[in-house]
Parts: sequence; structure tokens; C-alpha cells
Amino acid sequence: MALSKAKEIASSNSVVVFSKSYCPFCVQVKQLFGKLGVTYKAIELDSESDGSEIQAALAEWTGQRTVPNVFIGGNHIGGCDSTTALHNQGKLIPLLTSAGAVVAESSA
Repeated sequence: MALSKAKEIASSNSVVVFSKSYCPFCVQVKQLFGKLGVTYKAIELDSESDGSEIQAALAEWTGQRTVPNVFIGGNHIGGCDSTTALHNQGKLIPLLTSAGAVVAESSA
């Protein structure tokens, strides 16, 4: 049940951050997305009644048990380090843009 719920959430939102409200790495990713103007859905696993089941399902599905667990366009990106690395390489914005989560800057 938790796995199908996690997959449904990841596939029906352009950007999803499976998070815990007290996690500093989760906060860092959410702040980055906020700074970039990203429309995203945060699932705070520590506030969800089935949060631990969802986290276990994510570990089974993605091989990653830790949070944040980031999905863009239904694809698993990874955690804070992966998301930050993509941003530093200039690859995050194109991913977010193709997922429809940010509006590309006009070059006018």
C-alpha cells in the first residue's frame, strides 16, 4: 500500500520531496527549490500517519532510505547531495523546466 502511494505521489506531481520537517538536508533542498521558484510537493514523513511505511517503501523502490528523497518528473533524483550537485552542474533547472516545475527565464 505504501509503495503504490509513494509511486502515485511521485508520478502525479512534477516535483516531490519526501522529507522530514526537522531534517537540515531536507530544509536545504526545500530552500533551494524556493529560491529557484520551483513548484513542488513536500511530503513530511514525520507528519504522515504512514510515514515510516512510505519511507520503507521508498527504500525498497529507490534503494535510498534517507531523506530528502527527491523526484522530478516522476524520476528519482536522489537526496540533498545529488540535488545540489545537479544544480551546481547546471543540470537541475533544465530538469525542472522539462517537468514544468519552473518557468524558463526569457532571454529577451
